[in-house]
Amino acid sequence: MQKNYIFRLPMKVRDYEVDAEGIVNNAIYLHYFEHTRHEFCEHAGLSFAQMHARGIDPVLNRVEIDYRTPLRLGERFTSCLNIAREGARFIFLQDIYNESGQLVVAGKVSCVVTCGGRLTRGDELAAFFAEYL
Repeated sequence: MQKNYIFRLPMKVRDYEVDAEGIVNNAIYLHYFEHTRHEFCEHAGLSFAQMHARGIDPVLNRVEIDYRTPLRLGERFTSCLNIAREGARFIFLQDIYNESGQLVVAGKVSCVVTCGGRLTRGDELAAFFAEYL
């Protein structure tokens, strides 16, 4: 892991996440990314449940993933995250590394924010992420 990250989450591949070949199904990486973002938000001081209770809902509007090497059943890995802001969007730069430090996937996840069902500039969340932006 050569980059600096603001958040890291160790995880392990579970049996129901692999396909017949014994490797993680490509769609599962979206779950890993989402779980990492949710844990990061809680770490930053506002869980998704708390956001929703306040009428604030982050919504994905774009996901890009580059697959490098597969994870296999039982393998431990680290899901890493950085965050940036581009106008009204929050950009999560997310990478997953296997135990040997090899990059497994690299992702860029873009979110917009709705408040009370209306699209906003995201200022409602910016305060919670201020120290990370």
